[in-house]
Amino acid sequence: MAFHTINGRSVAYRLLGTQGNPLVVLAHPLGMSQAVWDDVIPALLPRYRVLTWDLPGHGASQAVSSSQVTPADLAGEALALAELAGDERFHFVGTSIGGVIGQQLIAEHSDRLLSATLTNTGAIIGTPDLWNTRAGRVRQEGLAAMAQEIVPRWFAQATFEANPALKAGWCTQMGRGDDESYAQLCEMLGRETFTGQLSGKPVKVQLFGGSEDLATPTATLEALAEELDGAPLEIFDGVGHVPSVEAPARFAQKLLSVMAADLGDVANQGVAYATGLQTRKQVLGEEHVARSTANANSLDTPFQQMITRLAWGELWSNDDLTRRERSMITTGILAALGREELTLHLKTAKRIGLTEAELRQVLMHVAIYGGVPAANHAFALAKELGWGE
Repeated sequence: MAFHTINGRSVAYRLLGTQGNPLVVLAHPLGMSQAVWDDVIPALLPRYRVLTWDLPGHGASQAVSSSQVTPADLAGEALALAELAGDERFHFVGTSIGGVIGQQLIAEHSDRLLSATLTNTGAIIGTPDLWNTRAGRVRQEGLAAMAQEIVPRWFAQATFEANPALKAGWCTQMGRGDDESYAQLCEMLGRETFTGQLSGKPVKVQLFGGSEDLATPTATLEALAEELDGAPLEIFDGVGHVPSVEAPARFAQKLLSVMAADLGDVANQGVAYATGLQTRKQVLGEEHVARSTANANSLDTPFQQMITRLAWGELWSNDDLTRRERSMITTGILAALGREELTLHLKTAKRIGLTEAELRQVLMHVAIYGGVPAANHAFALAKELGWGE
């Protein structure tokens, strides 16, 4: 876990995975912490860089420092952390109040989103009276006392029966939170609405809910889908308010499907240039792509566009192989052929997170199947670029 100061307040976050993968930002529900994503993250890391953080007064993040928290404040934290990670655009996943943050991003920062997955949330959640009453009780009674009442609303009864320790564990977690921060977030949920603010935004959106969710029932998500121009909605049967905890494997597979690049009808139409360009920037870095674009002229601009669509769109954007696997394949082929771009892809291999042992095995395969001189040259070049001790 790391910490970053945003607007004078310490925010706890995790940034996992390699820089060459697209970034996905995960926002947790009210009263919980970034730990809700722990069982989902391993399935995402082979293909994505993952960023999670604790909301104000939750987990290890500092309590609120203002008199009134807004969705813009919380979305600002997500944007600041994405900037810290070095990513201009990212996938966003948010549950409950995390989904409210996602709605703020869709409404005001849609150009920053590659996709948005919102679960167990709504343009309107509950009523102002409900939230203001809860805020008052939290200030008076404290989160530790109220956790026994609130936590059972998060999960389906079958989930509690399958894991009896779940309730006690999350009651303990919730009880450690800051009362005032929680109260202010309650008041925000009662005060803010996204009705009429989400239509016409150029973002791929997917909604998920749970059939046993008492806080944001299916009707609430259906109303949000209408606000989002009929965004697709899927309800997990037998799941309550937090699918990342109750059905992590199923939820992770759904997320991978949502976030996969839209390659369209490759056979008949090819991949959009923008898709290939985004992947090219993620893998090679913004600076390299900017130099390549700046150096192109009337002779080779069509060629640059072609390789962006084909190599970076149809190949590197395809999720059948991870970018790590594609890096090993590409490095091996270029080494065997002795091509000039080997230097670039040795640098890329480091950026994408290949280990020294993995690169060694790639080049030893080249020696056996492509020739010792080719492998010898590749080893020497890799050492010049800083590989090895």
